[in-house]
Order: sequence, then C-alpha cells, then structure tokens
Amino acid sequence: MAETAFRKIDIDIYDEDVLQDEELVDADPRDPVQVLNDAKQRQAAVRSALSRSDILGALNTVLENAPYGPNVEEAKTVTLQTLLTILNTTKAAEIPGVIKGLSQDNQDTLMKYLYKGMAMPGWGDISGSVLLGWHEKLTEVAGTGCIVRTMTDRRTV
Repeated sequence: MAETAFRKIDIDIYDEDVLQDEELVDADPRDPVQVLNDAKQRQAAVRSALSRSDILGALNTVLENAPYGPNVEEAKTVTLQTLLTILNTTKAAEIPGVIKGLSQDNQDTLMKYLYKGMAMPGWGDISGSVLLGWHEKLTEVAGTGCIVRTMTDRRTV
C-alpha cells in the first residue's frame, strides 16, 4: 500500500518567497468599528444630499475615504449599498456632468465600486444596464487609464 501522507504537507510554509494574503491586499489602517460608524454616517449624509438632488455631493461623500481591505467587510457592504442607491436615482443625462465633477481618485474609486457591483451574484439590487451605463460614461470621461488604475490598485473596496 502506497503512502499518501506526503500529499497533505503544506510545502509553502518552508518557502520564504511565498506571497501571503496580507501582502497582496492593503488593509485599512482605521479601526473596523470606526470605519463602520463612518460608513453609516456617510449613508445618512448621502440620503440628505439626495433629498436636495445633490448627486455630485452625494457621490463625493460616499467615495471620499472609502473603506478598503479585508477587515472592514460590513462597512464596505454599507458603502456599496449607499453607492448603488445613488446610481439608481441618477438620470442618464446627468451622469457625464456628475462624473466630470469628481476628482481622479474618486473616479477611480467609483470604477472599483462599479466592478464590485458587477461581481455580485445577480448584480444585487441594481439593474445591469445601470452599472454598464455608468461604466460607459465613466470610461468616456476618465479614459481607459481609470480601468488600469482600478485593476492594479491593491486597496480593494
């Protein structure tokens, strides 16, 4: 009978050049509880801005200091849901003007959230045409560099 125990040995623990998960993704340096509280406060501020029809202000609020990394999943979910609310309530004709009003960093963060929304099973609570429409307009305004920066950034939203 052949010995198969050698197949259960994790040889990566002996290799010092192996990449660990924490090396691949940057973690948010803030306390997870504080990040969650900030996300909930931003959610209330976004509702207030949307009631005044201030789409650009709402987007800037949710995209500024967005939570990132592996230790703040609940805050990331709250932020994504808040952003999806903004995307759903914006008229298609207003999108290019709103995107032009965003800083380059906020445009890149918006692209990250668009891809995160597209990665959700069934695309969550949002229509695929909304996400694709925002993606199209964002790419027209910010260029393909926005996509490249999003794909290569280690801060995952």
